[in-house]
Amino acid sequence: MAEAFRGEFNQKVDAKARVSVPASFRRVIEAGDPKFAGGKSSFVLVYGGDRQYLECYTMTEMAKIEDQIALLPAGSKSRRYLERNMITLALNMEVDEDGRIVLPQKGRDKLGITPDEMKAGLEAVFAGTLNKFQIWKSETYAAALAAEADEDELLPPGVDMLSLLPGAGD
Repeated sequence: MAEAFRGEFNQKVDAKARVSVPASFRRVIEAGDPKFAGGKSSFVLVYGGDRQYLECYTMTEMAKIEDQIALLPAGSKSRRYLERNMITLALNMEVDEDGRIVLPQKGRDKLGITPDEMKAGLEAVFAGTLNKFQIWKSETYAAALAAEADEDELLPPGVDMLSLLPGAGD
């Protein structure tokens, strides 16, 4: 994977629900948008499912997911679930000339962002996860990280995290 979403960035959400997409994320979005020729670029924002965040994919990555969904038997529970949560409850987003997006109302509702919080300068967290990125309400993100802080069950103290990778230790 040549281009990937990496890092976490705190970005202010203004009173009009506009938020700047981190510059490094914009480069990955542009690289993953076959129609990008300078100017505005597009990506897909998914607000379906039971996640506490919005999930965002490049146009190329979303096309791969759609191809996989199309391979599932028509009418199957798995296909209907994925169609509903990954296709129906998704929006094509456009990054404007200033590198911003407007968080859609349904996305703000899912994150629990209120107009008063936006007026007060609420921060959203953009978290890279390789082939996609997440947009979180900052408080929810901090709580989720704190809940995962006790990872002894997954990784005992003193064990290198890279040991979790496939083939590690072979």
